[in-house]
Amino acid sequence: MIRLDNYLARGFDRGAPRWKEVLWWIARSLFFSSWFPIPSPLKVTVLRIFGARIGRGVVIRSRVNITFPWRFACGDHIWIGDETFILSLAPVTLGSHICISQRTFLCTGSHDFRKESFDLITAPIEIADGCWIGAQAFVGPGVIFGAGSRCLAGSVVVRDVASGTTVAGVPAKPKNPESRH
Repeated sequence: MIRLDNYLARGFDRGAPRWKEVLWWIARSLFFSSWFPIPSPLKVTVLRIFGARIGRGVVIRSRVNITFPWRFACGDHIWIGDETFILSLAPVTLGSHICISQRTFLCTGSHDFRKESFDLITAPIEIADGCWIGAQAFVGPGVIFGAGSRCLAGSVVVRDVASGTTVAGVPAKPKNPESRH
């Protein structure tokens, strides 16, 4: 049984001083939380100010939430869909020519439920060049997508995806990309 009164985020480093995190919360509220269409180049500039490493031709749609931009990096020609949530407790690295569809959740954190103290566990996520992550997919801590792989909508990905592979389901498993179901 877990005991939340014993919970400690032992050794977790937020990656920036508190004042920077507070400024990011304000910037995120102004530029990322609105339904009003803030231009992507402005959002990219704000992310870069807070330490994100971002390439050229990046499109960031409405209500994208990146918790710690100083742990986010992406290459060129990336599309991040509406309401995508990137929980960057550990680094999130995207290659180039990647589509992250609407309401995707890239989650670098979890908890060790086997321990009464419910310890925080973090691991980076890497998505290589030419990948597509379908709408409302969940990508868990430590997952690596190989180049040209695809994750179909609504999938839960908790294991690495080999290059050129299409995965689908809960939990996500390889599937024939020609199949419609």
